[in-house]
Amino acid sequence: MPIPGTHNVRDLGGYATASGPTQFRRLLRADALHRLDETGVATLVDTGVTTVIDLRHSDELAHQPNPFAAHGAVRYHNVSLLDGLAPSLMTEGDLLLELYQLALSQRQGAIAQVLSLIADAPTGTVLFHCTAGKDRTGIIAALLLGIAGVEASDIVDDYAQTAALIAPIVADITEGAVARGADPESFRRLLASEPETMVATLAFIEAEFGSVPAYLALIGLDEAAITRLRNRLLGEI
Repeated sequence: MPIPGTHNVRDLGGYATASGPTQFRRLLRADALHRLDETGVATLVDTGVTTVIDLRHSDELAHQPNPFAAHGAVRYHNVSLLDGLAPSLMTEGDLLLELYQLALSQRQGAIAQVLSLIADAPTGTVLFHCTAGKDRTGIIAALLLGIAGVEASDIVDDYAQTAALIAPIVADITEGAVARGADPESFRRLLASEPETMVATLAFIEAEFGSVPAYLALIGLDEAAITRLRNRLLGEI
């Protein structure tokens, strides 16, 4: 979606499932929103956004405040999805896969909180985002598409789109991370979104937890909440 001030706002509508396509203007995934001006904010509100879930940590919020944090017409929530996680930058394998596995295993409370906020959100569009709209946002998007019954190949394709979309802001994202103490060379390893990473992440969920629905049940979502999540993409809300 061409929203001025953003580069990676995408609608999770239009994906095929056995119950029909996922609905548009129900869930948006996005990169950071701090570049939005008044017109950009108004555009998202006019699009139908009534809830914004910010998945960034406190340092990111301090350096790049969210314009919806004090917005009168939009419910704003902040859940630091990857708080406390530190994958080994010395690993020779897939660093992002390690990060996603750690998140799915060690940040289950935060993931459950985000999904519960989406399940219980008022009528309107829910927008969830992080900085690039790739890792934290990608984990949540994969679980949402998975619970709706979207094919794994489409979930992988959805994840992989980020690489091209964030190319114009890679330097800006890197600069912001370095300002917060990151090593630039190590940080660049975190900017990929290779399809193989999401393929392996979905395989990890299946191997460790059985399925996306089983994972959501394990982290504390009851059947009613899971049904509301499915309906957010597929049915009545």
